Amino acid sequence: MAFFEVQDIVKFFGGLAAVNGVSFSVDEGQIVGLIGPNGSGKTTIFNLINGYFPLNKGEIWFDGETISGLKTHQICRRGIGRTFQVVKPLKRMTVLDNVIASAFLRHRSRSDAVGWAEETIEFCGLTHFKDKIAKSLPIASRKRLEITRALATNPKLILLDETAAGLNPYELEEAIALIKKIRDSGITIIIVEHIMKVIMTISDRIIAINHGRLIHEGTPTEVASDPEVIKAYFGEDYRA
Repeated sequence: MAFFEVQDIVKFFGGLAAVNGVSFSVDEGQIVGLIGPNGSGKTTIFNLINGYFPLNKGEIWFDGETISGLKTHQICRRGIGRTFQVVKPLKRMTVLDNVIASAFLRHRSRSDAVGWAEETIEFCGLTHFKDKIAKSLPIASRKRLEITRALATNPKLILLDETAAGLNPYELEEAIALIKKIRDSGITIIIVEHIMKVIMTISDRIIAINHGRLIHEGTPTEVASDPEVIKAYFGEDYRA
C-alpha cells in the first residue's frame, strides 16, 4: 500500500457531487500537485482528507491505516498537517505564540513547546518576525506563518492550499524554496495551487480534476500537454 491513498472518494452537497469517485496515491517523500479550475473540488478533497467533511463513500489511508471517519484533531495527531487558502492566524497574538499553540499538539510542557516553536520558526525564516503581532504581518509572511503553524504539529504529510496566491515574483521564489526545503526535511506534500510556475517547478506528479472527477494524472509535462487538461484548466492557448 502507498504511504497515502484515497480510494473512490465521494462527497455530495445536496444533489451535487463535489467529489465523485476520485482515487490517487502519494509515495513518501513526494510532492504531488492537485490542480483544476475553480469549483472543481480541490479544497473539498483537502477537507475530506483532514476530516472537516465526512465522506459519503470511499476510503482514505495514511501510513498503513485508514483515517476515514476520524475527527480533524485525530487526523492531525496521526501526522497530517494542513494550511488554508484564506489564512487566519490568531491575530492579536505574536508569531511565536501562534506557533506555540500548534506545538502543544506534540509537547505537554510550555518549555518544550516554546523550543519546538522557535526551531520551526527558524526553519521557515520567520525568526525576525517572531515577536510581531500576527495581524501586522504582510501577506507573504502571514502565508509563511500558516505553513509554520502546520509544521509545528510535526506532520509526516502536509496539505498546502494555495500558499503562493497573492505573492510577487520574488516572494514566489522564496515560497518555492521553502516548499522544497520542507520536502527535503522528509515531509511528504500535496499542494493545491493555481500558479503554474509553482506547480510545474516543484511537483513530482500532478493530479488534475474537473467537476469533481480525476481527468489526468502524470508528470508535469504529461499533464500540461493533455488535451482534456488544457481545455478544462489551462485554456486553449496554453503550451507546455
